[in-house]
Amino acid sequence: MRVGLVSDVHGNQVALEAVLADMPTVDALACAGDVVGYNPWPAACVDALRDRDVPTVMGNHDLAVVERSSFRFNELAWAGVKHAQRELDEAQRRWLESLPTERRAFDGRVKLVHGHPDDPDRYTYPEEFSPRLLGEEDVLVMGHTHVQHAERYGDGIVVNPGSVGQPRDGDPRAAYAVVDLEAMTVDTHRVAYDLEAVIREVERVGLPSRIGTRLQSGR
Repeated sequence: MRVGLVSDVHGNQVALEAVLADMPTVDALACAGDVVGYNPWPAACVDALRDRDVPTVMGNHDLAVVERSSFRFNELAWAGVKHAQRELDEAQRRWLESLPTERRAFDGRVKLVHGHPDDPDRYTYPEEFSPRLLGEEDVLVMGHTHVQHAERYGDGIVVNPGSVGQPRDGDPRAAYAVVDLEAMTVDTHRVAYDLEAVIREVERVGLPSRIGTRLQSGR
């Protein structure tokens, strides 16, 4: 079974569509959270995952949008949260509210969290990857850092597919990964998308311009 892994979409419909178009054939998708926040299209991104019945966990921006987060946000992040709160309809909001902070999928072989297995708000960077992060699952999928990385250990795979909508590892291309649960392999992928279209829409809807322009540097 091949599973496409995405995370940190952050309301970037243009990037998400590029990822879904670029992704090789997979049997299913899974998402490690932060579907909304920052970018102009939170409703479309919720619909894209909800309509595909994608196993998804709640990220800190998702939690803030449904007003249940104490996470400390900067000005750009709060602007995205407020935008999403205005844009989501009741059904979209209910879907977001229903997301767990942790879930197992695909017969328990894949565990999805947003930050760290012990703390959904904790950033877990590549240098902290370790087989000790793994539990009974074969694959642990994390997001939150917006930094793409994968490691295979004797006990399984630890992977952050990177951010679809706002990479922060110096590569502006949208990030995702594909894991093969039979071969126990993981491949990371990047795909370019129309950054200028995002920048224009950020300005059109009245979000801070830095939300769009920062995408050009992947930071």
